[in-house]
Amino acid sequence: MKFNYIILVVFFVSVFSGCATAYKRNGFTGGYSETQLGENIFQVSFRGNGYSSRTRASDFALLRSAEIALENGFRYFIITDAEKYSKESTYKTPTRSHTTGSVSSYGNYSYGSAKTKTYGGQTYKFSKPTANNTIVCFKEKPNIEGAVFDANFIVSSIKGKYNIPY
Repeated sequence: MKFNYIILVVFFVSVFSGCATAYKRNGFTGGYSETQLGENIFQVSFRGNGYSSRTRASDFALLRSAEIALENGFRYFIITDAEKYSKESTYKTPTRSHTTGSVSSYGNYSYGSAKTKTYGGQTYKFSKPTANNTIVCFKEKPNIEGAVFDANFIVSSIKGKYNIPY
């Protein structure tokens, strides 16, 4: 019985180990979304699932920021506000018990013994990262202090890092 439980755990870990949120529009398992706040101002978010790293969520929010700039005719952008956080949750596996026993009888007397084994009850912790960027976009590179991102460079760099098709 314990062997079957171990096989089941190994199966689920192997199946879901490559299941970090893909770069896609927001859905049940996470993804990106955006809201236009002004002519050249956007709020961009990426929500990961329990298999996504904080770095992945941050990179994908930056990638979507660059794509939004390009889709709206801008080449450069700055991040005026960035927020990164994780939603923590836990899952506890069900507890199961299995009892076996034996009884021996001699005349008018009976003797018995029993053993109970309990399985499950493990607690797993999940962290679901989210990254939000408020960006201001520009057609020409602005002469300002701070990081000015070239949208074409960001798209090329991050899509290359994660092997995302162009």
